[in-house]
Parts: sequence; structure tokens; C-alpha cells
Amino acid sequence: MREEREMFDLILGVAKGDERIRAVYMNGSRTNPNAPRDLFQDYDIVYAVTETASFLREPGWVDVFGERLIMQEPDRLDLALGNPADFDRGYAYLMLLADGNRIDLTLQPVEVTRESYVQDKLTVPLLDKDGLLPAIPAPSDEDYHVQRPTAGMFEFCTNEFWWCLQNAAKGLWRDELPYARSMFELTSRQELDRMAEWWIGMRHGYRLSAGKMGKYFKTYLRDDDWRLYERTLPGGGREGFWDALFAACELFRKLGIEVAAHGSFVYPDADDAGMTAYLERVRSLPPDAKAIF
Repeated sequence: MREEREMFDLILGVAKGDERIRAVYMNGSRTNPNAPRDLFQDYDIVYAVTETASFLREPGWVDVFGERLIMQEPDRLDLALGNPADFDRGYAYLMLLADGNRIDLTLQPVEVTRESYVQDKLTVPLLDKDGLLPAIPAPSDEDYHVQRPTAGMFEFCTNEFWWCLQNAAKGLWRDELPYARSMFELTSRQELDRMAEWWIGMRHGYRLSAGKMGKYFKTYLRDDDWRLYERTLPGGGREGFWDALFAACELFRKLGIEVAAHGSFVYPDADDAGMTAYLERVRSLPPDAKAIF
């Protein structure tokens, strides 16, 4: 696996040798001083170019970065699906290379760079041939910090979590596991994760990020809470899924009560008790039941 310095030498060497590429900058986790460093971090690179058309006429030009295991071109795929795609405004290549490195490379016309360069605070300039890139502050992840909830946000989160669990329960009783899983993951799971983010933010003055899709939960949750979170990940079969639902209820309740106390919100004890009793009842129903109660 090529090391970071070799990869940067390659990325910048390509840019320096191509007159169409006028500037290079990077964003993503490699620019974030608070992100842990590891071998899976992508190189999120933008080439500011005079135009994109000549690159697109030579699809093999990206071979210079090395042998690929797989590549995705999201703009081309969007167009194939009938979605709007303006290749003149930018084009991306997501490349997983054979040595394990990954480059997410975007071609961006210089006029688009002038419009968008300062919008992402996790940005580091790497090359500027023409003074195109204005001076910017040191990279910061402050735009990704957990935001303090309002009373309305807290009420929605708690109500949505408890209300939507009935759909997962229904799917489990019917032995419709794909439906049950989707109903849980796309509704109540999202609110559980939101509550976990708020709890983490609360503990750190809302001055940090919990990571994309909760990837830093293990770092910031208490050890026993993280172990409980692990139990919310459904195993195989219906009974394992039921266990995961009740673990999610336990963790949501625990974190929600603390977030409510900190923010002077009202935790919905009645919703919690009512849905917990409902879940217990549905779990105990035989397959040939004719009534819930």
C-alpha cells in the first residue's frame, strides 16, 4: 500500500504536469485535525480545471493513479438513471485502487471553484498555479458539530422513536423480517442515533462531531451505553430482532431522560410506557392470534 507522501506526490505530480489543471485542494477526514488517522482514510481531492470535456473524452486518463479494483462515476450513473447531470459543472471519479488506497477525485471548472471553494471549512489547498484559491482559515470541523436540540426537535425525536416501533413489531409478528428491519432502521434507529448524538454533544458543550452516521459513538458514549448500543443491532431471526428492539428502547430511555433534564425538556413517560407494553404484548402473541388485547 503506497504511503501518504507517495500518494500526494502522485496526485500533485499529475496536476503539475497537466496545463488543464490549475489548482488542487483537499477536503474530508484527512483535513480534519480531530479525525483519527487510519489506513482507510480517503484522499478527497478536487482538481480545478479549465474544462472537463477533454478529460471525459479520454476515460483512461485516470489510469495514471494505478490499477483499480473498482471505480464509480456518480455523475455518469445519475445521467443513466435520467437524473440531471451537468458534466460541464463537475465530474467525479471514486476509485478504489489495487493497493488499498482510495481517491475520490472531482474535476471542477475554475469558475465553480471560485464560487464554492470557501464553503467547506474542512479544506486544505495543495497547489495553486494562478492564485485562484483565496486564503482561508485552518481547517475546522465546526460545521459538523452536534447541534443543540430545541424543545420541538426533542419532542419530535421522542415521539417518532416510540410511535414507529409499532411497525417493526407488526412486521416481526407477521414474520416479515425485511419489512420489520426497514421500518426500524429507517425510523426509530435514526431517532436513537439522533438522541445519542445529542447526549454526546451535551457532554462536550456541543463542540464536537459524533462522526458521519455515528462512527464515533464508541469513542464518546459511556462503555455500558456502547455495549447496550451494540445490542440494538439485530442478529439473525425474529427473537434476536425482538431483543434488539428492547435494547433500543432501554438505551433511548436512558439517554433521552438525561438529555431532557439537561435541556429542560419533557420526556414522554406515557409514550414510553405505552409502547413498551405494546411491544411486550405483541412479542407474546401466538401466530394464530385473533386480537392484540
